[in-house]
Amino acid sequence: MQFSELPLDKSILKAVKEERFQTPTLVQEKVIPVILEKKNVIVAAQTGTGKTAAFALPIIQLLISKEEETGKRKKRIKAVVVTPTRELAIQIEENFKSFTKYTDLKTTAVFGGVSLDPQKEILKEGVDILIATPGRLIDLQMREAINLNFIEIFVLDEADLMLDMGFINDVKKIEKMCPMKKQTLLFSATMPDKIVDLAKSTLKNPVKIEINPEETTAKNIGQLVYKLPKKNKTDLCLHLLRNTINGRILIFRRTKFGVDKLEQTLNKNNYNVLSIHGDKTQIIRNKAIENFKDSKGSILIATDVAARGIDISNVDAIINFDIPNVPETYVHRIGRTGRAGKSGIAFSFCSPDEDAYLHQIEEILQKTIKVIDDHPYPLTPPKKVKVQPNTISKNKKGRKSEASKKNKKRWY
Repeated sequence: MQFSELPLDKSILKAVKEERFQTPTLVQEKVIPVILEKKNVIVAAQTGTGKTAAFALPIIQLLISKEEETGKRKKRIKAVVVTPTRELAIQIEENFKSFTKYTDLKTTAVFGGVSLDPQKEILKEGVDILIATPGRLIDLQMREAINLNFIEIFVLDEADLMLDMGFINDVKKIEKMCPMKKQTLLFSATMPDKIVDLAKSTLKNPVKIEINPEETTAKNIGQLVYKLPKKNKTDLCLHLLRNTINGRILIFRRTKFGVDKLEQTLNKNNYNVLSIHGDKTQIIRNKAIENFKDSKGSILIATDVAARGIDISNVDAIINFDIPNVPETYVHRIGRTGRAGKSGIAFSFCSPDEDAYLHQIEEILQKTIKVIDDHPYPLTPPKKVKVQPNTISKNKKGRKSEASKKNKKRWY
């Protein structure tokens, strides 16, 4: 299927073509027609599968069609996309603006960490599509700077991440601010029980669409595992960077401390390294991402939460320095490379305490990941301790050893 085969307006197709989109991804192919039928949807799909365009394109089409039917072009918020982080809000806004460049629709994003006043001024001028983080949206509503009474389409993006970040109650408040009669679209990488409960309370008769990880793990992404002692992970990382891995590299670590520690080590070894995690300010994180995109740094080290949803193209390799304890997270990570038909490769460092995590990943992928044994830091089996028989040891001349003489107790 080509985008030109979808029932999209010529203005949208022209913008899509300029973005060099030709063939819809699996999630786009399955989701776009259902949204165009004005049905509620629940979509389970991993990062890197093209989810943003899967909801952005049909939303634009529905709003264009509504304006053509009614002839009304009054600027008021008709669609709202709630997303957990500032980075995601900015990226979604960029996507909407790219796809609406040949339409009259206006898009803006609101998020925390910056002054309210400029955002309030833009909202006064009128917008059709609003992308917002939960906290900032509620702030604007409380200040009567925003009106959600005319919402026709309500989107929850990265719902499971919003759960992890403690935003679910805010999301429920926002949903109640919108009209009862609306189309609701829920997108989530995973479906924990609380997200299922949220979906049941906010969506009526939704169409459920699930994109399986084995379907979205691109065939052009090579996957390799290196089994080694945990203490040698940094050494192996340096070895591979010197001898094997080239280009733009994204390294994932489980903790903020781990990110900082690895960044310091790689910088000391003359690598141009950038990093992002939750303790860094929004300005620093944005700057690091922009510098990485602009090739001002060849290596970006990140935690999963900080990097979730960030759209970085042309990543040549992924390093899973720590094996994630949630298998879907592995799929998110490696989905950062091998995009737009390009090849990529994912290297995973697995210490013995992470074997169970690796097994879970292979189960969800329904495949065994190739293990590389030929490296400087392999796992070595523990040395067998030879147990001496419980007999009196003798020296070469057959006499009792001095030790046995000393240890022998006198009975008389």
